[in-house]
Amino acid sequence: MINTMSPVSSVTSSLRVAGLATGLDTESIVKELMKIERMRLDRLNQQKQILQWQQEDYRAIYAALRSFRDKVFAMKLQATYLAKKAVSSDEAVVTPTAGPGAVPGMYNINVNQLAKGVFKISQSALEDEKSGDGSIKPLGMQFDVSNVPLENGQIKFSINDKPFTFDPSVDTIFTVVSKINSANIGVDAGYDANLNLFFLTTTNTGSQAKIEIKGTSASFFNECLKLSLNEDTSNGTLYANGQDAQFSFGDATGLTSSTNTVTVAGITLTFKQVGTVTITVSPDTDAVFNAIKDFVDAYNDLISKINAKLTEPRYRDYLPLTDEQREQLSDEQEKKWEEKARSGLLQGDLLLQGILSKMRATMSAVVPGLSGKYDTLADIGITTGSYAERGKLYIDEAKLKEALAKDPEGVMKLFTQSAATYAEKGIAARLYEDVDGTLKMLYAKAGSDTSFSTVDNSAIGREIARLNERIAAWEERLQQIEDRYWRQFTALEEAIARMNAQSAWLAQQFSFYSSRR
Repeated sequence: MINTMSPVSSVTSSLRVAGLATGLDTESIVKELMKIERMRLDRLNQQKQILQWQQEDYRAIYAALRSFRDKVFAMKLQATYLAKKAVSSDEAVVTPTAGPGAVPGMYNINVNQLAKGVFKISQSALEDEKSGDGSIKPLGMQFDVSNVPLENGQIKFSINDKPFTFDPSVDTIFTVVSKINSANIGVDAGYDANLNLFFLTTTNTGSQAKIEIKGTSASFFNECLKLSLNEDTSNGTLYANGQDAQFSFGDATGLTSSTNTVTVAGITLTFKQVGTVTITVSPDTDAVFNAIKDFVDAYNDLISKINAKLTEPRYRDYLPLTDEQREQLSDEQEKKWEEKARSGLLQGDLLLQGILSKMRATMSAVVPGLSGKYDTLADIGITTGSYAERGKLYIDEAKLKEALAKDPEGVMKLFTQSAATYAEKGIAARLYEDVDGTLKMLYAKAGSDTSFSTVDNSAIGREIARLNERIAAWEERLQQIEDRYWRQFTALEEAIARMNAQSAWLAQQFSFYSSRR
């Protein structure tokens, strides 16, 4: 009987036998075969990468549009065009700021008294808080508390109805400061260790700002800490109050404020010292001009970004690199390749072209029904350049300033007019709708980095999810294919091993019979 068993035949098919019998470099052969099989998976990964790059480009445009929408929102508000400026005859007494509702004119302001809080500090240096060895003295050692009434040996008082208790043999001046500051009673405490001075100050100003100290040991503040607080002798309460600002505004006298900043008739006044001033309020055409200029600059920046993506060159021979290809390139080569691979992914994109066309049409549109002579941006000096500049706007500054000086309300209505229909709205009102609608389309297309959702339901997001499923399926299939190749080569090894064993046995038999002749 021929013995067909061999060491190779005893190896199970789950093991990978690499060329023991055949002498083949099985691992290299399988690797080359799998390269061919992986080409489909590589194409799927490249498709996914291209989609991810496109999504990033769309989202960059989305972010730019969101930022621009904020500019447009300001431009459709009448307050932007109603800017006023206020000038004080003496900034050292009153500094004014005019709001949009301030009425142009001249106003007399008389500041009789400034608002103040309470600030009390030791009238002379206290005993040093440190002992000779550098340790911090407790209150009973730093101060002579013999003249301060104690309650069960404790220093007890309340500040603004908040009770405090200190052990003079344990607590220090820094404990006092810490507890007061953490009590949230509208009073802050401090201790200057260099000058040995303690202080209390209210966190607010006005007559409602107060320091009121009551209790058994209230006198601790005047006796030991050397503060000069008023005393109500009927009950031993120490106190100090802030004061309101007192002023007159035109014919309105006896006005008060708990702070030194107050708004009257749309004018915010900051009082700095007692005195009399004249405030002059007038339209701030420079602020309106700058707002329009900033808006035009933002528009030009936006369309420049969109045009750059629409005209970016596409290098179709440069596909995203596979992992194997990356290993063959230097970092610099990889960077340059990727720049070309992701270039032009939105070239000629219909969605972006639609966005651009819509905005350019709005910026050149006529606003019907206006009573003045300005019904287009060109009328106030805002025009487009050459066709090659793809919609870039230019400002004739002299013409715009003239329009703002002659008919500021007309300029305002050109941008802000509200109407029931889109075609009758002002330029900024239309443009806001354009941008808002565009953002919704871009979000549906590519989503947004600012979304809090963990699920990307955008069109590109769904396509990437489908590719991920196909990639996962292919990776599983490739593993099965690779296992199959190895089983086939293992079977070949086993067959060759059996043939080698049979050949050796036959050679042995021929040798045996030849030796007996």
